[in-house]
Amino acid sequence: MKRLFLLLSFVLIGSALCGQTVHNSKFTVKKGRIIFDTPKRAPGQQSMLGFAAEPIPVVRVGIIGLGMRGPGAVTRLGFIDNVEIRALCDLYPERIEENQRILEKAGMPRADEYSGEEGWKQLCERDDLDLVYIVTPWLQHVPMAVYAMEHGKHVALEVPAAQSVAECWQLVDTSERTRRHCMMVENCVYDFFELTTLNMAQQGLFGEIIHAQGGYVHCLEQYWSSYQGDWRFDFNKRHTGDIYATHGLGPVCQALNIHRGDKMNTLVSVSTGSFNGRKLSGKRDGDRTFRNGDQTSTLITTERGKTILLQHNVMTPRPYDRLYQLVGTDGYASKYPVEGYAFGDPDFAGDERPDIEALDTHGFVSEARKAELMRQYEHPIQRQLTEKAKEVGGHGGMDFIMDYRLIHCLQKGLPLDQDVYDAAEWSCIGELSAKSIEHGNAPVEVPDFTRSEWNRLPGLVFAE
Repeated sequence: MKRLFLLLSFVLIGSALCGQTVHNSKFTVKKGRIIFDTPKRAPGQQSMLGFAAEPIPVVRVGIIGLGMRGPGAVTRLGFIDNVEIRALCDLYPERIEENQRILEKAGMPRADEYSGEEGWKQLCERDDLDLVYIVTPWLQHVPMAVYAMEHGKHVALEVPAAQSVAECWQLVDTSERTRRHCMMVENCVYDFFELTTLNMAQQGLFGEIIHAQGGYVHCLEQYWSSYQGDWRFDFNKRHTGDIYATHGLGPVCQALNIHRGDKMNTLVSVSTGSFNGRKLSGKRDGDRTFRNGDQTSTLITTERGKTILLQHNVMTPRPYDRLYQLVGTDGYASKYPVEGYAFGDPDFAGDERPDIEALDTHGFVSEARKAELMRQYEHPIQRQLTEKAKEVGGHGGMDFIMDYRLIHCLQKGLPLDQDVYDAAEWSCIGELSAKSIEHGNAPVEVPDFTRSEWNRLPGLVFAE
């Protein structure tokens, strides 16, 4: 039965792509480097850097996908003023009624209902929606987002936004052509430690950020069967590389001002073999074929001479870890495995004879000093929303901040915190890392989805 559901989902995705222009993920290998083609910007397309749409005082929303993450989106949006959830869609109609009860509990009217194979298209075709919020399995993200933008809707879509470089270009080109926002709802950039540390970095506490680390380390063994039709396990089975990079990559890209003064240039990926993956696959369905290695590591260089190290591991019993580490010329920040900050020693004279056996002479600041710093440099957005976010919840509150910021920017006609180029840059790592591994760990050039405009904006700014 699981295979039947999976086959159906691939059929639906294929039919959704019919009639749409999709760039092929074409690349060449030159002197051992893999270089993906950059399609020319079509006539009529305009850059979305810094784009702000007309204000939408009351944001009318349609939500597609009411499985694992969808009900959370319905709940959170119900706590934001001047939001109307007008339409709900899921392949299975019984899920819709559960979410209608969420709306009723929030004191909101029942939404119109869509289900079945074409329900999501019917939702996108409505003329009374401003935003389509997509919370479906990964392979459905791009066809749904493109269709929604082509029907005049702004789009928010779950992570990762796309599964290939071709799909990333499709999102970019459609957003530029239609002048509609396409925001990947990467919640980890709104976590409290990350927001505070970003503010510290922007205030110069760490000096020049020269290296960053991020990752997604999360043993999913107990969760695999919760994914409809086994789609997530099957994706890992069929694909290699860092297929889920955005949680670790997004926050460090913001600290490094990627496409706002710097850009990712080249990556190299390495992967272990599939040990637990093959064993688990054999146990579950008798087929020990499994492409994704248990551990994938990716090293990225930037135009400004910085580096990023990513990890992906969903197969071994490591404790949950997104790494999130910033290495600066004057300081250091770490969220995992221990939260802390470290800074240079201003009292070190330089002519003192060090004790080479003392390995603990430089470490994290005290817990009291850390708490003081986090109070002093609490991000303004966090200061405004923390109490409400913790009340509403969603990964401790960061999901609510994410949704609030999206709606706030749409209502005020401001540029979004994350744009379509973030969605493309953070999502393309999946295919780029796979190609590196498949070609003997060859270097891969990271596409410039801004088409050479990566230095136009002077750093990341959350518009107010």
